[in-house]
Amino acid sequence: MAWYDEAVFYHIYPLGLCGAPKENQYGEPVHRLNSLAPWIDHIKELGCNAIYIGPLFESVGHGYETTDYKKLDSRLGDNADLTNFVANCHKKGLRVILDGVFNHTGRDFFAFQDIKKNRENSAYRDWYCQVNFGGNNEYNDGFSYENWGGYNLLAKLNQHNPAVRDYICDVIRFWVKEFDIDGIRLDAADVLDFEYMKALRHVANEVKPDFWLMGEVIHGDYTRWVNEGTLHSVTNYHLHKALYSGHNDHNYFEIAHTVKRLYEMGGNRPDGLKLYNFVDNHDVERIYTKLTNKAHFAPVHVLLYTLPGVPSIYYGSEFGIEGKKEQYSDDSLRPALSLDDYKGAQENNACTKLIARLGEARQRIPALSYGDYKELLLMNRQYAFSRTMDGQTAIITVNNDDSDYVMTVPAGEGTEFTGVLSGQKVTVSNGNIAVNVPANSGEIWIPFMDSADRSEDLSPQKETPQEINNVEHTSTDETDGSTPDTSQLNEYDASYEDGKTAGLQEAILAIMEKNGPVTEQMRRDVQNQTNHDSLINWIKSFH
Repeated sequence: MAWYDEAVFYHIYPLGLCGAPKENQYGEPVHRLNSLAPWIDHIKELGCNAIYIGPLFESVGHGYETTDYKKLDSRLGDNADLTNFVANCHKKGLRVILDGVFNHTGRDFFAFQDIKKNRENSAYRDWYCQVNFGGNNEYNDGFSYENWGGYNLLAKLNQHNPAVRDYICDVIRFWVKEFDIDGIRLDAADVLDFEYMKALRHVANEVKPDFWLMGEVIHGDYTRWVNEGTLHSVTNYHLHKALYSGHNDHNYFEIAHTVKRLYEMGGNRPDGLKLYNFVDNHDVERIYTKLTNKAHFAPVHVLLYTLPGVPSIYYGSEFGIEGKKEQYSDDSLRPALSLDDYKGAQENNACTKLIARLGEARQRIPALSYGDYKELLLMNRQYAFSRTMDGQTAIITVNNDDSDYVMTVPAGEGTEFTGVLSGQKVTVSNGNIAVNVPANSGEIWIPFMDSADRSEDLSPQKETPQEINNVEHTSTDETDGSTPDTSQLNEYDASYEDGKTAGLQEAILAIMEKNGPVTEQMRRDVQNQTNHDSLINWIKSFH
């Protein structure tokens, strides 16, 4: 078990968050990185224990056209600022990984400038791919070269050149010695040479115990990159797509199929693939923008924090901010933010409260980090699964429908389960629990003994994920948006303990009919539940 197996990441794009100018004038350092000091406590309060921050090093503009790998971008400050930032993070128990842009450099990088000056006589002419002194480019260099992504601003390094490999490996050693970082996220890892990555992994194993290498990979068989010889993890773009489209389309089959395929890719083992899970980042639109129904923010994040993998939150998304990708510009995805504008968010912002609650749950329930995965129930709009470790089980239930739904799922040999987010308790009957999952919501159910052991750490909040549904609901389904009428419950309040099974079942069905259509499966779920206490808890759950 390594630190990254239990990590909950907070992702920062520093040039954006700190409000740095778009272009680097290479002037005196402006110590904007120091403005992130208050964010460290905020990140900790969200239940995160790791930060992915980058790009950080001297560059021309957006940060990925590196000018100097060993110097903090002057728009952010100097190297001492970065050293202090990492040290402060470590004091708060936060690990730090940086962006490693090792596939290409900017044109101001020393090796490229030497080629411009000395042409065929440059000692660095083989540091880049396909340098052709018989060609030219839009900069009128008098030579051409292979670029990355179609942009000559990004000159592609020759990863087969031993001198390039040695230089980049020394950069990693320098970052660890100078800044004491805990890992690197490799930019554009899906186009890196595998022998090149093996060299980087060798250095990672050398510089620090549990030094983490994570790579940016979009598509493909992730096991090509994640193995003992190359990387520890890659970005899980498969799940990223499934999480938002599976909710927009009311299609949990897409999400469950993606999870099953990825889990099988790792050999159906909890210690198989530990992928870097996310719902948005600096390259894609904010999750709050992507969701057709903003209330789906809750079940999306319940899944992000409970499915196999390492969850990550992109800065600002914990506040439910918007961010739409625009043609030729990612500026709206990378805004400058001030924490002062979000004071009290954990008390007043439903999105922030949910993220903090999930972060706490993730750190306090080992099964969410290490447990195996088992699908328990799957429909278009409802989905349940379990995560089990050393005989201890967490059951996760989510509902993307605009009506509450009662699920009956297997729960093993326990006697009672508690909802971590709501505090609701349900009794196990015939090896099952019947739980009401409110509209557009989700819950993590843990055995009562486990929840009692953690009562101080995981005491229920008054607000639950469905509060997001109440704050802003933009579903395209036809609904009057009114609160379900539960006045009929009054006649049962005085007779909970003495109520007959049939009467309790009828009461449940009557309330469910108020909330929306009742399917035959739903009726069977109610009729199959005959335990008196469970029926009472079921009725109480509608309050």
